[in-house]
Amino acid sequence: VQLVESGGGLVEPGGSTRLSCTASGRTFSNYAMGWFRQVSGKEREFVAAIGWSGVNTYYEDFVKGRFTISRDNAKNTAYLQMNSLLSEDTAVYYCAKDLSAFYTSDGGMDYWGKGTLVTVSS
Repeated sequence: VQLVESGGGLVEPGGSTRLSCTASGRTFSNYAMGWFRQVSGKEREFVAAIGWSGVNTYYEDFVKGRFTISRDNAKNTAYLQMNSLLSEDTAVYYCAKDLSAFYTSDGGMDYWGKGTLVTVSS
């Protein structure tokens, strides 16, 4: 499985952008997908996840109400819509494939993309 993120770039504070994660392989629809982010010098942190069907979603508190995760299994693609961006949202964002169909905090991800940089600055 290969995961390729796109959609990063420079965004003004308060602005919006959408990240995409396109997966190779035929099993994309069987697994949950997650988005994580990492600031230089800090540990990677969980942002959001979505179950295999798209019905179940999970968010870290600091993005609730601002970010929306979704997926299109026909396109093998997961999305992260990011609104009301803050400077502290600046990070490299990674998508990852879950080991299971449903995300759990004590589960794990087995495949990762290379990341896409989102910079929130005026």
